[in-house]
Formats: sequence, structure tokens, C-alpha cells
Amino acid sequence: MLRRRRTTFRTSAHAARTTTTAVLAAAAAAATALVLTVSTTATAAAATAPGFLGGADLPPHPASSWYAGKVVKGLPEFAPFCLEGVLPAAGSWHRDFSTEYDTGAVQVSVRAASAAAATTLAATLERKVAACAADWLRTNPGGTASWQDYGKIRVEEGAHVYGVHTSMPESEPGVHLYGIGRDGSTVTVVRWGQMGNLSDAPVPAFRKTTTTAVNKLNP
Repeated sequence: MLRRRRTTFRTSAHAARTTTTAVLAAAAAAATALVLTVSTTATAAAATAPGFLGGADLPPHPASSWYAGKVVKGLPEFAPFCLEGVLPAAGSWHRDFSTEYDTGAVQVSVRAASAAAATTLAATLERKVAACAADWLRTNPGGTASWQDYGKIRVEEGAHVYGVHTSMPESEPGVHLYGIGRDGSTVTVVRWGQMGNLSDAPVPAFRKTTTTAVNKLNP
């Protein structure tokens, strides 16, 4: 009778261990599935292009329509003026815009690894644009350059608009506007440019363009 009780005890203990092992295995499988789901979701989000401006969203040109190129993964063949070497290729998308005249634009958007990384990238882009006129003068002796801070815009996590003017003797001056903004972990920069001076730049209309660009990032 005593032996039979020990046998029953061993059998019950074995069953408990088997049940515990099964529960742990199920929990581990569930955790693995959750990680895979999160990873797959993050990868899918990174592979999806952010929302982009259309031609009608840019400041109207007095004598031409805007022509919008396709949204293309990666950076433009030539980096936007003032932003050489600071836009990451990973997670980036771009779209070129043109008119029948010298006025053109480009939008580059980047899905960063996190909101913190996006904050750092946006700040880097702003510093680069703010320093562009001085940097350009150092490599173009005899030229003239200036810049203007057109202020911040309250949209999503914020945006900022700048203007940069450059000119060389016996050459047409150039003016550029930059809108830099962020929505979560996605950063966008819009560069508009044409021949002219800062006084020729359509600043109010471009501020609206920048607002629209940020609002379209994550529809």
C-alpha cells in the first residue's frame, strides 16, 4: 500500500512537471510570435512611402503649372542645395517637381528608426540650412550670400521655414526656400528654388506648402 502511494505521488509530480513545461513552451511561442509581429509591422512601415506633396500644393507659378515626378525610394541623384551629406539613404524617399521655367522643387522624407532619431535628424537639417550661406561663401570667394529665418510652424511635432540667397558676379542670383518638419519618427524637407532674391520668394505660400507636407506624412 505504501509503495502504491509513492507511485501515485511520482506520477502526479511528473504530470505537474509536464503541464508546467507545456505552459512555458506556449508562453515562449506566444512571445516569439509577438516579437515577429512587431518586427514585421515595423518593417512594413519602413518599407511604405510617407505621404508626399502634389504639384498643386506648391506655391503657384505665375506662368506655368507644376509637374510632379514619381515618389521614388532613396535619395535624389543630386542632394538638395545646402543639404549635401546630411540626408540618410536608409528609410528615405523623394519626389522632384518642375515647371516650364527655372523654378523647381524637391521633397525628401525619411522614416527614422525612432522619434528620438527623427528629432536629431530634423535638428541637423535645420542647423545645416542656417549655416548654408556662410558655408557657401567660404567655398565661393567673391560671391554674396544671405539667409533668413522665416520662423516655426505649429503642425504635428513642428516645422521651420528658412530662406537662402546666393549670387556670383556676372551671374544670375539664386533663392531657395526650405521647409523642415516632423511627424512622429518621419522627417520631411521641401526645397523650392529659382533665380532671384529673397524678396522674390513666395514665403506665405511656402509656409502653407510646408504645413501641408507635414500633415501628409502619415495620413
